[in-house]
Order: sequence, then structure tokens, then C-alpha cells
Amino acid sequence: MGVGRMNQDEVARAWADRGFSCGLWQDPPGQVWQDYVHDADELFMLVEGRMELEIAGVVHVPVRGDEILIPAGAVHTVRTLGVSGSRWLYGYRRPAPKPLN
Repeated sequence: MGVGRMNQDEVARAWADRGFSCGLWQDPPGQVWQDYVHDADELFMLVEGRMELEIAGVVHVPVRGDEILIPAGAVHTVRTLGVSGSRWLYGYRRPAPKPLN
């Protein structure tokens, strides 16, 4: 999607094609989500604000429109930087459908 015009519906469709959900989250300035672990892969995309993601000890500072994959089982921390808060898209990989027997 890049830094240009971002359309949440387009992102949601693209993520759905790849098997991910898509939701919008908003955090106040200074919010920290420390040491989270999920059972499913997670996609992240910054919509507005300044943020830092630390995934398995590696720090990422995304710009608007950057997509970051947080692998299942990876310890990660999300920090909102600056004074304006942040908005970001997130999605989890949906489980594969079970075959019919």
C-alpha cells in the first residue's frame, strides 16, 4: 500500500485474500503493549502517528503504510511515540478450514 493514500477497505480485502482479518486500533500517546505473544501470525500497518515495534528483540520504526508481519509465538512490544497518539491496522491469520470427511 505504501505511504500514499491508504484505504482501509483495500487493505482489508488484500489481507483477507492472504487469510488475515483486519481491524483498526487507536492508542493514546505513550501507550505501551508490553511482551505480547499470539498463537497466530499477526499483520500490522501504521495508519497515523509514530510507533515502535519490538519483535523478538528487533526494533522496527514503521512509517505510514508499512506492513509488518509478527510471527506466531514471537514476543512483541508495541509503543506509541510522540504526543498525538496512533492508529493502526492489525489482523490475525485465520485458521485453515477443516476438510470435510
